[in-house]
Amino acid sequence: MSITVEEKNFGLAVNPLTESREMVRCYTLKNTKGMSVSVIQLGAIIQSISLPDGNKKVDDVCLGFDDVGGYMANRGAYIGGTLGRVANRVANGEYTVDDTTVNVTKNIQDKFQLHGGFVGFDSVIWEVVQKTAEGVVFRHESPDGHEGYPGTLTCRITYRLDNENRLSISYEATTDRETVVNLSNHAYFNLAGHGSGARGLAQHTVEIASSEIVETDDSQIPTGSLTIVSGTVFDLRSPVLLGDRLPQFENRLIKGFDNCYVVNGGQVLRSVVKVAKIVHPPSGRSLEVWTDQPGMQFYTANNMSTIAGKKGSQYVRHGSFCVETEKFPDAMNHPTFPSIHLEPNETYRHEVVYWFKVEKICRCCYKN
Repeated sequence: MSITVEEKNFGLAVNPLTESREMVRCYTLKNTKGMSVSVIQLGAIIQSISLPDGNKKVDDVCLGFDDVGGYMANRGAYIGGTLGRVANRVANGEYTVDDTTVNVTKNIQDKFQLHGGFVGFDSVIWEVVQKTAEGVVFRHESPDGHEGYPGTLTCRITYRLDNENRLSISYEATTDRETVVNLSNHAYFNLAGHGSGARGLAQHTVEIASSEIVETDDSQIPTGSLTIVSGTVFDLRSPVLLGDRLPQFENRLIKGFDNCYVVNGGQVLRSVVKVAKIVHPPSGRSLEVWTDQPGMQFYTANNMSTIAGKKGSQYVRHGSFCVETEKFPDAMNHPTFPSIHLEPNETYRHEVVYWFKVEKICRCCYKN
């Protein structure tokens, strides 16, 4: 049995690049194990991920909205969206190439750029260039000078689902001028169910194969150094219960995790490797993150204001987590970081696999 791909209308949205109204289509991939993934043309957004738990109960474990309006009204949370051209922060909204300063837009407090600027890849309508036996391929052409970035950047994102409950995302990008690119996805997960909130998130254990994080200042701009996690709240090399760890951030400026973990030795690899595992023992659901990238931003929705989500759910602070594989933030301003520069004769590639599994339910240590 192969994967089925169903297509339907999701709603009308204004394309910010053409200012015309377009129909956004939704593509739902389904496997034989009862797992389904829906992705939409707006932002190449992951709109839902549903799968059974250890009791065969199916839940949607990915935050999102039932209509286009929900995404438009809550753009600042980047829920499920593709991040680009450059995910994460660009200090002072600028970088230098061969003594020439490139100024990009500053969409945060007129101080720095976050997630590609005012109209990032999460806000544009992607074209669907192919439906395959196992998924869908999106394409977007980012014009020269958009949000300040040089070069016309042509991007493709391939979403694939298999019968092992693996959701694979493959990014590719090419340019006609020297530019920078660092793509990611901002899906928010809660393995207890997308609407289970802070109580559900507190029940998760997190393990990240990383001994260092990218050091940042009070504005979360990288300093250029890496920080050893040993002996700190950031050490997730052994599984940690979020309900125990998150309260330890209360006396800190940043009230939870929002850190780029150095994975894979800080190198771009030739194939994907497991870098993180998040488990929700009461349901038995787990998520493994496999990637070829050198970094993974781990975020516990510290800045989430209460949002009305899918099916009448309330999304709240510390009610979900993000695992954004990427190169390091602000890499164009730090020569020691893995390079995000892209030349016309090169292809940017980035692979990530979200591998969902069901483990034995631990009934002894939780009261549902």
